[in-house]
Amino acid sequence: MADLKAKAPGPQRSQRLAGHIALVTGSDSGIGRAIAEELASEGADVAVTYHSDQDGAEETLRGVKGHGRHGIVVKIDVTDEKSVAEAFNKITSELGVPDILINNAGRQTPGTPVIDLETKDFDAVLKTDLYGPFFCCREFIRLRKSADGGGKIVNVTSVHERIPSPQSAAYGAAKGGLLTFTRSLALEVAPLRINVNALAPGQIRTPMTIERIEDPEIHREEMAQIPWHRPGEPWEVARLAAYLVSDEADYITGQSFTIDGGLEMNWGQGA
Repeated sequence: MADLKAKAPGPQRSQRLAGHIALVTGSDSGIGRAIAEELASEGADVAVTYHSDQDGAEETLRGVKGHGRHGIVVKIDVTDEKSVAEAFNKITSELGVPDILINNAGRQTPGTPVIDLETKDFDAVLKTDLYGPFFCCREFIRLRKSADGGGKIVNVTSVHERIPSPQSAAYGAAKGGLLTFTRSLALEVAPLRINVNALAPGQIRTPMTIERIEDPEIHREEMAQIPWHRPGEPWEVARLAAYLVSDEADYITGQSFTIDGGLEMNWGQGA
């Protein structure tokens, strides 16, 4: 099988996002970086955000500028509504009012059963994975309403928005909540012509999963559960995100799109 780690070659990228301004949270690495660079390759200017990895964010920005687009790096703590508001103000003043929002920043639980899970750890996951998108969506919608509406929101959830996983109750609660939040919000902002969708990756090759992927025993066990028998690559998720924020997806809202090599379908086989 061909190595898919690098972005697959193809024809000259379209410029279907020309004139658009995107904000991608957690774009200092992994899926967020891939999305930021993909949106830039299709013509969007991009606000790259990070929480602690400024060097990673600067590398993403170089990728954005490599596509000939404008971009800035903004530090943001998505768990802090004041930090979110300040970030949006900076982006608006330096790039313009964003009309694309990708809520990608997230964190996982440390593999702890509920009986041993401390409240502060449960809160930390929900604050990042659920409150974070809420804070960002709220600021985004306020700006879009002042700009006479229009815009696209993609909330990056996970296959665990539906699939339960032991010792990951907080993560499942946050991602499941984000799915329902996405669908409820889609109804609310339809009059403003703002599309809101979710993107649910399975196992993707990112810094968060690389240790499992590179461990031969874990890799063999996990690939057996994925019909495609490989992890996904960040650029594959990014291209789906780029479609969802393009005009071609104007009639799509309140939906979740799973990209997992068939993992979700395989869950529970043999029962």
